[in-house]
Amino acid sequence: MKQDLIHKFYLNEKHMVLDVNSGSVHMVDELVYDLLDPYVGNDLESIVPILVNKYDEDKIREAYEEIVYLEDNGMLFSDADDISNLKYNEDNIVKAMCLHVAHDCNLKCEYCFASQGNFKGERSMMSLETGKKALLYLAQNSGNRRNLEVDFFGGEPLMNFQTVKDLVEYGRSIEQEYNKHFRFTITTNGVLLDDDKIRYINENMDNVVLSLDGRKSVNDAMRLTVNGEGSYDVILPSIKKMVQARGDKDYYVRGTFTSKNLDFGKDAISFHDEGFKKISIEPVVAPEDMDYAIREEHLGRILKEYEDFSREYISLTRKDEDFMFFHFMIDLNQGPCVVKRAVGCGAGSEYLAVTPEGELYPCHQFVGEKEFLLGTLETGIQNVELRDRFKMANVYNKEECRNCWARFYCSGGCHANAHYAHNDIMKPYEIGCEMEKKRIECALSVLANAEA
Repeated sequence: MKQDLIHKFYLNEKHMVLDVNSGSVHMVDELVYDLLDPYVGNDLESIVPILVNKYDEDKIREAYEEIVYLEDNGMLFSDADDISNLKYNEDNIVKAMCLHVAHDCNLKCEYCFASQGNFKGERSMMSLETGKKALLYLAQNSGNRRNLEVDFFGGEPLMNFQTVKDLVEYGRSIEQEYNKHFRFTITTNGVLLDDDKIRYINENMDNVVLSLDGRKSVNDAMRLTVNGEGSYDVILPSIKKMVQARGDKDYYVRGTFTSKNLDFGKDAISFHDEGFKKISIEPVVAPEDMDYAIREEHLGRILKEYEDFSREYISLTRKDEDFMFFHFMIDLNQGPCVVKRAVGCGAGSEYLAVTPEGELYPCHQFVGEKEFLLGTLETGIQNVELRDRFKMANVYNKEECRNCWARFYCSGGCHANAHYAHNDIMKPYEIGCEMEKKRIECALSVLANAEA
């Protein structure tokens, strides 16, 4: 249907219209907003009587011509690019790796998808030899791509920090030979941060992700030390010191919200109050039967919370332009090409996770699930069928995505969420879809208010 080619919504005092296929976003007045519905399937003379009781006839005719102009110029009701024979990563280039340098952790978070660090296996540390093989594999299998992404992950990677340092040194040592540049990131809970680690990370990591859940009561209900005590007072001073010393280099303070803190906007505000400028708060990934899981019954409250926080966010950013909430950041000018918008994160193809034993998985959330084992650093990708299945998991091949207005923003959603919800990476996680759509609306309304 032609109406499916656009999405319109009203939020934060802005009437917004998104052209699904072109990506054009329009901030319109109420007349144009109301006219768009009868515009489909009716000529001007049929539309005027529908709206004339609310709007001046001349204004209706003028607005109609504006819509015709936008349609004629491919900015409204535009057709989709014909990429039915989508060719994605035919050369099987790998551009990013998640190195699980530690399958162990010094916290025992209630919601941890990694089973408190061991990913359903034995607790272990990645050896320097395995790490070197991983970086070499990435360099040798990345084609002509120069910039490569490497995330030191766990468990808690600071528990194997000497190996992290040695791998950074090794990576730098092979860059010139392979004409590569490694962009290193580390994800840490901050428990083991000290002045030396802070200095090293700030000097050598392009990005750092710091885990904290917001307010002390929220964090300490979920993120416990090995002694069963809350971790907030241990973590907060260290990550504040890290951020203050980091200067203008990238970082994120990342929280998780569960059914127990559906007012997560308050946690985002608490981050801002503590001086953190770059933040993210993600919905928990958990089986539905867990008491902290997000279920359909929570969805209405969550969507309203995103809207409420978007209003607060607009107010905050007018006073502090450096404050950034990851899910409300959207780039309408330099977005990826249509192929990338269709295929998403590249898990299982362009992006791989590497275990301490050198096993290869599609991403960190599949590690330990043996049915998703792709191969090893020694053998390379052996499960080609699985890799091809991930390569085909795009919005054109997912039935629920084909006519969804948000498909080119979410790119079909998270494969892991789909698997854990439906045991099928081709069937999106519906609750996640609704949250993503609301975040997109909020992000667009935030941008509209910033430019108004």
